[in-house]
Amino acid sequence: MYRKWFGSLCRHYSSKTFSKERQFIDWKKVILKAGDGGNGCVHFRRKKYSIVNPFLICIYFQGKKKQVIGQKSITNGIKSCFIMHSGLFQPKAGPDGGNGGNGGSIVLISDYSVKELAHLPKHIKAENGGAGKGEDCKGKNGMDCILEVPLGTVVKESGRVIADMMAERQTFVAAYGGLGGLGNAYFKTALDRAPDRSTEGTPGEEKVVELELKTIADIGLVSTKINSVVADIPGLISGAHLNKGLGHAFLRHIERCRCLLYVLDISDKDPLTTFACLREELRLYEDRLSQRPGAIVANKIDTVESENEIQRIAETLPLPVLPVSAKNGTGIPEMKAKVRKLFDDSIVIF
Repeated sequence: MYRKWFGSLCRHYSSKTFSKERQFIDWKKVILKAGDGGNGCVHFRRKKYSIVNPFLICIYFQGKKKQVIGQKSITNGIKSCFIMHSGLFQPKAGPDGGNGGNGGSIVLISDYSVKELAHLPKHIKAENGGAGKGEDCKGKNGMDCILEVPLGTVVKESGRVIADMMAERQTFVAAYGGLGGLGNAYFKTALDRAPDRSTEGTPGEEKVVELELKTIADIGLVSTKINSVVADIPGLISGAHLNKGLGHAFLRHIERCRCLLYVLDISDKDPLTTFACLREELRLYEDRLSQRPGAIVANKIDTVESENEIQRIAETLPLPVLPVSAKNGTGIPEMKAKVRKLFDDSIVIF
């Protein structure tokens, strides 16, 4: 009975929870809150007794060894020696309030090993700075919140690009922590020897930013099909430049590509129209994308009856045509060699 119940429970969770594939996250809006600076402290030193002369001795309890202070000596067997002096009594010895600590900042670091943005939480907060204390004790600085992001991450605030993480281990301070406040010891002057004021710490920056991953690739594959020759990539539909379908979620990943491969299914009735649609969507999204060096990968040549038909299709297309069959592996080695030459010959200034 127990085994039957346990088995049904496992099947329930495996079918409804664990079978769901996690999506690739390449865009995320996050709320950043840097740490606030700690407040300064108002405090006055309170000393009842102190040593103001090297020849004055306060209290010594059961000395075991001979100890010399200045020209005075204390020998074994003395349990206590108490010397009072009118100058030692200082009920208000002066201000000693410390400054507050600085708040922690939020720092982004680009890392090649990080591939997406799924690990980043919605709310990101750094540590606040500690408040100052008496005896000139400065507050503790808040710890920085350091986050690793993929190479090629673009940081935007209100639609404006504020950082482009293109280099490995590149750092960017997305939100600065607040400065610590000043204690009353800072305000002590010759005219004001006992200030009773301090300042509060400044708040850390708070902002909403968009993190957008633009893949750094040398060659981009553009297709209307979900399954392409080399890799599984999103497809383009009419109106993608208006963010229809997958739209910008795909188009942003080809902005950095040096050259493009247009993957066409030549078994379609009109591959030329398909190619024109693809190029037009790129032009409407960003004009320079459609002008980059490229070639056409004519897939499914195994479905064409004769080579003359492939030649006729190739003559109607404006770019070099690489006939292949992903199913049979036909033309793949030749395509690799030509794509390599296309890449070596392409020089695109971004």
